[in-house]
Amino acid sequence: MGCFPSAKDFSCKRGGQKKMILDKLKRFSMVLDNPDPSSVPVYSTGDEVSGKVILELTAAMKIQSLKLHAEGCAKVHWTESRSAGSSTAYTQNYSDQVEYYNKKMNLLQLDNGDITLLPAGRHEFSFSFQLPEENLVTSFEGKHGSVRYWVKVKLHRPWATVKKIKREFTVIEPIDINTPSLLAPQAGTKEKLARVWYCNLGHVSLTAKIDRKGYTPGEVIPIFAEVDNCCSRTVTPKAAIIQIQTFIARGTMKQKRAVVATLQGEGVAPRKRGSWHGRPLKIPPVSPSLLQCRVIRVEYILRVYVEIPGTSKLSLELPLVIGTIPLHPFGSRSSSIGSQYSMEIDWLRLSIPERPEPPPDYSEVVSEEQAERTDQALSLPEDEEALDQVLERPFFAYVQEFRFRPPPIYSEIDPHPPRSDMRPRCMTC
Repeated sequence: MGCFPSAKDFSCKRGGQKKMILDKLKRFSMVLDNPDPSSVPVYSTGDEVSGKVILELTAAMKIQSLKLHAEGCAKVHWTESRSAGSSTAYTQNYSDQVEYYNKKMNLLQLDNGDITLLPAGRHEFSFSFQLPEENLVTSFEGKHGSVRYWVKVKLHRPWATVKKIKREFTVIEPIDINTPSLLAPQAGTKEKLARVWYCNLGHVSLTAKIDRKGYTPGEVIPIFAEVDNCCSRTVTPKAAIIQIQTFIARGTMKQKRAVVATLQGEGVAPRKRGSWHGRPLKIPPVSPSLLQCRVIRVEYILRVYVEIPGTSKLSLELPLVIGTIPLHPFGSRSSSIGSQYSMEIDWLRLSIPERPEPPPDYSEVVSEEQAERTDQALSLPEDEEALDQVLERPFFAYVQEFRFRPPPIYSEIDPHPPRSDMRPRCMTC
């Protein structure tokens, strides 16, 4: 009676073949060209992404193809529980995505589709591709969504599972804060009547100002604020930088707010006024503003508020844009607290003259003896030969140096206002 192989024998045989194939592949890795191998590579729009795929084989191996796929997309997803009655509830899913980059290439594959036999040893397959000049957004990881870029490589072999490796990289969209809209000052004023139940405590007003809208991580925001406390309780001014993440899918928005930096001032007593003269608030390392993505927005605000015991806060919000290109040294007249203070001190040292000084008369500068000597030196001789010799010599202009006082300093207040009894001039004449 013949002996037939059992299912266990077939399983062992397939396992042995699989183990033999895996043993041939000693190393399968991908390396992106990066000055700092320990960190994630960072690129910008228009940059070239390059690297290599490394295969180390202990024996010859048959390979069908080695394919690379580079992709970048933004994805959002969240769920919300809804009630359809007293005893019925269901979960609503919201998701959406936007593709920003998609590139495929073959690193190893014959044109006719035949199998390639790679000998034992180390094999390197280099690759490179260029990111588009526009339509890319900054990489981001949020509560309900993300913007990610990655490179994936697949190794196809006969009678074996597909081997995959994936490496992510970061893309930074340049945001230059040296633009007129981001260099414009931001200011605001708010007022409220503080109430506790039916008792009026009095009015509290808040005014805040910053020198520009755009900043970069690591910079210091000088805050100028004034609190006028007319209520009967001591109030405390504070400030905070808030990050607002907005996720959009199917016409619905989901927001998440996070405080990234805070500042607290001294209390302002009742019937008193408190001021901040450039109180510094440092921006921590945060992701830049994300304003060009259809499904994810990342925005920042500076909230200056006053805490009033027993009632709600008086809050004032100023918009911020966190960029990637820092302020040029000459981009703003008041780019730092030091420049702001030095400007104020310089203006205090200067005084506006009462009357501008007229230029001096000619006789006050040049005496009569100097004038006679000059006339004699410049007088022409009557002899024609002597006159020809004089005319052949070079002529030099004599310019007397006058040292006047500088013009009066500019001031918004006219130091010499017109008299009230002066008849106004008709502008249509």
